[in-house]
Amino acid sequence: MVFNIISSENKQFWRIALFAIVVCLQLSIANTVQGQVAGMNTLSLLKMPSSARTAALGVDYLSVYSPTDVNVGLDNPSLISDSYSRRLAINYVGLFAGSNFGSAAYGLKTKLPGSFLFGFRFNSYGMFEGYDEEEVPQGKFFASDIALSAAWAMPIDSNFSIGVSLTPILSQYESYTAFAIAANVAGSYVSDDKSFAATIQARNIGVQVATFDGTRESLPFDLSAALSYKADRAPFRIFFEMNHLTQWHLHYEDPLQPTVTTDPYTGEPVKKPWYDGVANLLDEVARHALLGVEADIKSVFFVRIGYRYRQNAEMGADERTNINLSGFSYGFGIRTKKFEFGFARRNYHLGQAPNYISLTLKI
Repeated sequence: MVFNIISSENKQFWRIALFAIVVCLQLSIANTVQGQVAGMNTLSLLKMPSSARTAALGVDYLSVYSPTDVNVGLDNPSLISDSYSRRLAINYVGLFAGSNFGSAAYGLKTKLPGSFLFGFRFNSYGMFEGYDEEEVPQGKFFASDIALSAAWAMPIDSNFSIGVSLTPILSQYESYTAFAIAANVAGSYVSDDKSFAATIQARNIGVQVATFDGTRESLPFDLSAALSYKADRAPFRIFFEMNHLTQWHLHYEDPLQPTVTTDPYTGEPVKKPWYDGVANLLDEVARHALLGVEADIKSVFFVRIGYRYRQNAEMGADERTNINLSGFSYGFGIRTKKFEFGFARRNYHLGQAPNYISLTLKI
């Protein structure tokens, strides 16, 4: 079946598509070689969960067969399908200190091979008071990021599919402007009964074309693997993701509380018990892992919960009297024949837990 498609009149199209995928993979290798320290990159807009469903489950993107949820394809281009055609998704979240994030996605079926999805993201950081070097007021200004995206997916057979998305991003901070181009490349497998799905994705491959002040910053590149599974007749589905696969050490070393490796009196290396090494290994693995569960009540009402260990470990408060809910997220969803609605609350740290709202409908 696949070979008949490739050898048909669409051969030129496939050459262009495969060339684009190869270029994206080469750029991902370049991103990996550069290396990135956690948090030391620009355009955090690209790391934001697009929908309430994704935010509630605590993952970066969804690997699941979901023929009506267009937001799945917005973050995972390999799962875009014809069923997304003429479906519109709108998402909004109020973030920290007056900043706002939103996104939209629209599926489209054309005469070209494969399926297409177009998206829009914005992050408004709010209004600021401007001052010069002598602290003289210069008026107010805005800061924002805007991104457009075009994504394409093609099934290889009844189980496997590939997808690519291209996203130009414009950042405007007062009189400073930057422009970047990012791409996502993904491949997915979905079982015949749709109970299991798995995805490998290279996200945010690209480069900052125009810089703020001549210093080129790296994009938040991430190579990750995700899956979802629902056992036969089980009322829930499990979501699991391993991110930052090209960067093993994600542990943050607090300069105010450095790890003691040398005895300050004798100068000899401090010997630690063997189980400390095992604990450190498990800690590093857990910092890559994201876990979520979605309970399904008659395919109409959904309850979701997620957990990110790394966020819980890094954003917890020092006060032992407070319960550390950082990294936990939860929400619910309602699905009817005409629309889908989702709500989520994601605990970043003790003082901030934004609310996400999503609406998907057929137009």
